[in-house]
Order: sequence, then structure tokens, then C-alpha cells
Amino acid sequence: MVRFIIFASLVAVALTIYSTIDCARTERHKIRSLPKAAWLLIILLLPLIGAGLWYLLGRPNTANPANVPPRSNAPDDDEDFLRQLEVWRRQQQRESELDQRESELKRQENEQKDPPTPKDPPSSTDESTDNASDPNSKES
Repeated sequence: MVRFIIFASLVAVALTIYSTIDCARTERHKIRSLPKAAWLLIILLLPLIGAGLWYLLGRPNTANPANVPPRSNAPDDDEDFLRQLEVWRRQQQRESELDQRESELKRQENEQKDPPTPKDPPSSTDESTDNASDPNSKES
């Protein structure tokens, strides 16, 4: 009978310590029913009952699929990675378009600053003086 009491008290102490550590390490927003400090007091003041209540009412559900971390995907299956690639590709395209526009504007600006000089067409006064001095002209 004494051995059973010693074994039961060791199980109670181990369960209390495990429950206390589990409660202390659980994030505050994941704990159900009561605040974290209240759960710690219940576990310590009511060793077996407090631990049992913690596991039934206070501990977060680990079977919830939302808490399970997503499995690792290959890069071509990962939606975030593909979305980031698309953003990067669009950004590169915009940068190249901006570079093209900038070079076009610089070229237009240079053309406006230094317009090509057109060749002067011969004027009518120059032709009459050339014809007068030309002995082969057929003017009457």
C-alpha cells in the first residue's frame, strides 16, 4: 500500500510539473477559458485536478489544422514564390521601359538643342547674276 502511495504521488508531482511547464510555455493568446496566471494557480493549488482541467479546458487544440505548419513546397509550387517572381518580372519590365523613355527624351532634347542646319536653296537673285555672266544662256 505504501508503494502505491509513493508511485501515485510521483505521478501527481510529474503531471503537475509537466502541466505547469506546458502552461508556462504556451503563448498567451492561444490559451482557452482562463488567463494564463489563473491556469498556473489552478495547476499548482489543485495538483491532479488542476492538471486535468488544464488538459481538458485550457490547453490549445493541437489537432486544429490551422496550427500545423504548412509543408515545404518546391519553389515552382509555392504561390508566394511565384507571386514574388511575377512582381520582380514586372518591376524589371518597368525599369527597362523607363530607361527606354529616358534615352528617347534625351535624344529628342539633344535634337531640339542642336537642330540640323538645312542647306540654303539658291535664291532668284543669284540665278539672274549667274545667267547674266553665262554666255550660253538663251535670254532675249
